[in-house]
Amino acid sequence: MEKILRNSNVRRRILVVDDEMINREILGNMLSHDYDVVYAENGQQAIDTLRKEPGAFSLMLLDLLMPVLGGQKVLEACRSDADLAGIPIIVMTQEEEAEVASIRAGADDFIKKPYNMPEVILARCERIIDLYEKKNLIDSAETDPLTGLYSNDFFFEYIRQLEQFNDTKMDAIVMDIEHFHLINEIYGRSEGDRILKKLAALITRELEDNFGFACRASADTFYIYHAQMDDYQKLVDRIVGEMGGLSLSPAHIRIRIGVNHEIDKNDTCEQWFDHAKLACNSLRRDYTGQLAYYDSKLHDRQLYHARLIQDIDSSLENGDFVVFYQPKYGIQGDRPVLRSAEALIRWRHPSLGMISPGDFIPLFEGNGLVQKLDRFVWEQAASRVAEWRRSYGITVPVSVNVSRIDIYDPDIEDRLLGILKKNSLSTADLFLEITESAYSDNASRLIEVVNDLRRDGFRIEMDDFGSGYSSLNMLTTIPIDVLKMDMQFVRYMLKDEKSLKLCELVMDISRFLNVPVVAEGVEEQAQYDKLREMGCEIIQGYYFSKPLPAEEFAALIEKEAALCSKNS
Repeated sequence: MEKILRNSNVRRRILVVDDEMINREILGNMLSHDYDVVYAENGQQAIDTLRKEPGAFSLMLLDLLMPVLGGQKVLEACRSDADLAGIPIIVMTQEEEAEVASIRAGADDFIKKPYNMPEVILARCERIIDLYEKKNLIDSAETDPLTGLYSNDFFFEYIRQLEQFNDTKMDAIVMDIEHFHLINEIYGRSEGDRILKKLAALITRELEDNFGFACRASADTFYIYHAQMDDYQKLVDRIVGEMGGLSLSPAHIRIRIGVNHEIDKNDTCEQWFDHAKLACNSLRRDYTGQLAYYDSKLHDRQLYHARLIQDIDSSLENGDFVVFYQPKYGIQGDRPVLRSAEALIRWRHPSLGMISPGDFIPLFEGNGLVQKLDRFVWEQAASRVAEWRRSYGITVPVSVNVSRIDIYDPDIEDRLLGILKKNSLSTADLFLEITESAYSDNASRLIEVVNDLRRDGFRIEMDDFGSGYSSLNMLTTIPIDVLKMDMQFVRYMLKDEKSLKLCELVMDISRFLNVPVVAEGVEEQAQYDKLREMGCEIIQGYYFSKPLPAEEFAALIEKEAALCSKNS
């Protein structure tokens, strides 16, 4: 700060308060070369000057014995007033016995009269100003301005300092607000800020009765260093109950809480909270609870995920990833007709065996690596469509996934068109599936990309329609060509009246939009018959076939080609 001020020629201001003119002149002569000096003849003038220009002074030199209002009263007034408490004060007096009383009243330093050592006075003024400026910088960085909780860096530093002498068993807790970015997007940032401040206030209130402290670690994530408790369910119930009392629906304010109950002192404090966050994140797809504990199973899963992340590149290079194809059949004609297929990736790991897509797809979606898989699938699918056309004389389009991370790729359009050109295909040969999660991240970018791709001729399929609460919003803003009905509706449509009604609703929406519906997860004849009766045009599921390797899928194409040839 000293260097910045010196280079900018900014001069600090000092208020000299003394009823003796000669003393004011002496101090003014000492200080005016380096500072702008303002004078007051008594304590009341000093208070009035400070209040007239709050924050304008870097230091006050204060005499104790003055008429109207003495220095001791000025000290008390400054230290009890929030607007004046930040100014450093050096007391000036001939009375040595007043030093202790002045320091206790809030003075920062003490200069004895007469002023016979100018260098000492200048050095003390410079030191006190420097200390206060550094303190103010530290204070401003110490807390989050929105919530008043500690900032991330100070939080961890205080933990490290506390751990040097703390014998209390502590837990690391992470709290997170589910889909917080949607709250900001739908209700506005001011509403989001109100929710953050409310949660921070609840955390602060919790810590009034329990040893610990907290920070706002990121936009909607809070860390709490908390004296160990056997059960945090009551804490969860209190916070969830209070948050549910806000004006938004409780369904839109879901708090997830992860607890690391097994702090390992050999780990860093950052790792303690990484583990608690892992527990917190494990609740993302589990709507049955809002509290999770870090344990050895989560630790093992963390190591497992680290292994998958480490091996993705080598597995892509070595051909361990394989694309399977599940057929989609049109069912409204005289016979089911093979219309297209969906490309689904599988991982045959050389040492871990066949890995479920449910393990690696969400992991890679979370860290952006799914983009590598998507590009691999696009290349493989286009190559197969071209190969099948050459071999059997018919074209079977393939649907490929476009993940939300792909939406941010400025070259996505050129990349897809380049793949088609390389395989002598058109945009009618590769369908693009987009899920509602892509919408929830960046709606405006998604709309822009979808419109560009549709202008190129690509057909856009909305995947898992009905599984997320943004899907209806998508329909109002994004033109789509196909609705893919969420398989959970199909699975329970004959067992649960609500699921059946939702299937009928999706069909009504499709008729209103004049787009076909693909029903996923069809496994039984009764499901097939009911969907056909509803007017569903295309179905996909084990009723016809499980996902197949390209070589086995070719047999279905050969059969379809033979039937087409026979009927013609």
